[in-house]
Amino acid sequence: MTIVILILMLGLLIFVHEFGHFIAAKKIGVYVNEFALGMGPKIFSFKRKKHNDPTEYSLRLFPIGGYCAMAGEVDEDAKGIKKNEFMCNRTKWERFLILIAGVTMNTITAFIILLLQALIYGSTEQKSIVGYAPEGYPIAEAGIKVGDQIVAINGHRVNTWDKMTLVLNLKSNTDTYEFVVKKTDGSKVTYKVTPKVEKQEDGTETKVFGVGVGDKVYRGFIPSVKYAFSKLGSIISTMFLIIGSLITGNLGINSLSGPVGMYTLVGESAKVGFQSIMYLTAYLSLNLAVINVLPFSALDGGRILFVVIEAIIGHKVNPKVENYFHTIGFVLLMLLMVYITIQDIIRLVH
Repeated sequence: MTIVILILMLGLLIFVHEFGHFIAAKKIGVYVNEFALGMGPKIFSFKRKKHNDPTEYSLRLFPIGGYCAMAGEVDEDAKGIKKNEFMCNRTKWERFLILIAGVTMNTITAFIILLLQALIYGSTEQKSIVGYAPEGYPIAEAGIKVGDQIVAINGHRVNTWDKMTLVLNLKSNTDTYEFVVKKTDGSKVTYKVTPKVEKQEDGTETKVFGVGVGDKVYRGFIPSVKYAFSKLGSIISTMFLIIGSLITGNLGINSLSGPVGMYTLVGESAKVGFQSIMYLTAYLSLNLAVINVLPFSALDGGRILFVVIEAIIGHKVNPKVENYFHTIGFVLLMLLMVYITIQDIIRLVH
């Protein structure tokens, strides 16, 4: 059942991403050769002949991935197609809109899922306001009380529970954490907090601070919209912090997960219930959006980078150079995926 849920989840997210590219390309007038869901051998395909649509719509064997194959993504690559139907011959603004459309669709999808989740199940406080701080734990012992808002930890600004949780898990050169807290009277006080270290059943050590969100549940349309916007911003902000922390070394590459790790995560979410599956789908949708917007080769952001470079230098980059750039980047991404998958398997075995 877990693998079915994972396939459906990834299929949905990839479909909406590629559908974004597809719709933008069609509206702008770029020739789309094929719109495919899945990778590998073709299971079946069709064309909308009645609508005089030249695009081939196909379902492929492996349900991981998909693509929208547009004519002239780098240079003119086919005969019998009008010059203005090649993507490479459209204006910089039109190419940018096509390239960013997949990210936009994933972001919209995440927002809709978060909104539906809040409407169905209600929502909890998103701001980093202390909901409980039990006695005998480091937070309470330091003097932080229920109702206080944590605004910074070790120099990192925090405004949501998502970001606060991540910051607490970053590598630290000291055992003492510096919390900047906004008190209920508006004043700001700095506290030094030393977490307890507890050993888990699997032998790993966990830092325990003794702080959590309140249990009040907000219901209704307006609170749900506020939750969806707040959660959307919080997840995106947290993801960029993760990327920055990976670059600086505050997070190890072992913190990343690939398909095997996702399978495990989906299984755990399924045990919790459909609400957890909804949240995970929204999270992965935003993950796909953020990763794709990065200016790295083989990603949408890498292609947008070349549009920006073209705008700066005043002429197109040599197509061969761009192709080499994307090919090398694709190989590096595949090697990274293999490494992450091996690490996932090692963690699963242990």
